[in-house]
Amino acid sequence: MSAENALSRLEIIPTGAGVAAEIKGVDFSKPVPDDLKAALVQAWHDHLVLLFREQELADEDILAFGNLFGGARGSTSRQFYLKAGFKPGGHRISKVPGITYISNLDDDGNPTEVNAGLGSLEVDWHTDNSYAEIPPAGTALYSRVVQEDGGGNTSFNNQYVAYDTLPKDLKKACWGKFQKHDVSRNSAGVLRPTLKLPESPEDVDGPLHPLLRVHPGTGKTVMYLGRRRQGFSNHIVDMPYEESQALLKELWAHATQDDLKWTHKWQVGELILWDNRSAMHYRTASDPTRPRILHRTMVEGQALVAPWDETAAA
Repeated sequence: MSAENALSRLEIIPTGAGVAAEIKGVDFSKPVPDDLKAALVQAWHDHLVLLFREQELADEDILAFGNLFGGARGSTSRQFYLKAGFKPGGHRISKVPGITYISNLDDDGNPTEVNAGLGSLEVDWHTDNSYAEIPPAGTALYSRVVQEDGGGNTSFNNQYVAYDTLPKDLKKACWGKFQKHDVSRNSAGVLRPTLKLPESPEDVDGPLHPLLRVHPGTGKTVMYLGRRRQGFSNHIVDMPYEESQALLKELWAHATQDDLKWTHKWQVGELILWDNRSAMHYRTASDPTRPRILHRTMVEGQALVAPWDETAAA
């Protein structure tokens, strides 16, 4: 892209699936004027996931991109690696606090199946950093090295539609409920450095977030499930544990239906922004013998607000 960014060059192309749009006519290595910024934010609210192809970005450009949508921030998980003695630099911890490496490299820079992060593992449906007191509003992921034959495909789904199509009895069951969000394991189910696996519901550490939240950008009610793990993990408080798990099982089955999703096969130089407040995502396993390297920043979030009007669950 050679021309300067301008609103007149913007193209928004919906995928036609349950979520997402491809955006053309923007080069994020260059300044973005205010009117174009406003249009991009509106497109994000409308489509939840935005895809930008053929971008040549330094880490500083990725952070500037995050600032367009509310302020770039680093991952909450960085604290666990620093506490465990990992040093910024190398292949694990970025020297830039707002950037996280999403890679399958080991400490020596070789591809592997399991490392201290997500490695080459399958990553089940989840919402980024739901275990934080104030989770990020969005995630921006930029591809540097990928497996273009399909390793590490990423799917996204629409939790507005998931909520809107919930049977009435499940909507009513969600009303006024809060869920404990387990901090102990990452998105691939790997135990975080310095933490222990919960041995009972009472051992689960993490914040309480409402099962239903109001999206601050659209005012719509959306389901907010976070993540699920084997053993003692996320659960609804003030409810017997087995009843909690039964309800969550029903909600997860509904929220992750195929007709709510869109799947992307990565190419080098692509940037995807998704809304953690209204979409979940999933990643297939990648080839552990070949490298996969993406750089991520997150968008500052807001404290979760539950809907105040009980008719939202009617």
